[in-house]
Amino acid sequence: MGFGYGFGIFFEGRFCGEITLSSIQRGPFQSGVIGYWIDRSVAGQGLMPESVVTVLNFAFEVLRLHRVEINIVPRNAPSRRVVEKLELRSEGVSIKMLEIDGVWEDHMRFAIVAEEWVERRDQLTSDWLARVAPEAG
Repeated sequence: MGFGYGFGIFFEGRFCGEITLSSIQRGPFQSGVIGYWIDRSVAGQGLMPESVVTVLNFAFEVLRLHRVEINIVPRNAPSRRVVEKLELRSEGVSIKMLEIDGVWEDHMRFAIVAEEWVERRDQLTSDWLARVAPEAG
């Protein structure tokens, strides 16, 4: 197994974003961190919650991780909306957690563990992965 995975997000045949599962730690942690971005032109269409659920499924069902985190700069309302839609558990704020463009930024922390995934998997996948693609034609 690797230390991280990156996935492209495509909509209507074009690349429009990325989601990563990185900082994977094995041993007693069995954890990873999801990060993501999406082109503003396709934001708000449910692509990112769908992508997060897809990566959570991969993290828990394929990699067998125990914990996955998403960390968000507090002023990033669109990213916060993704974790709100998915009802991921808030774990508070980490002060000056990550350096971005030379500035140490606070981050809101959200997480889900394997036991929560098992309880919520069917609903999350039904809500976000069972969307029917439009017929070509």
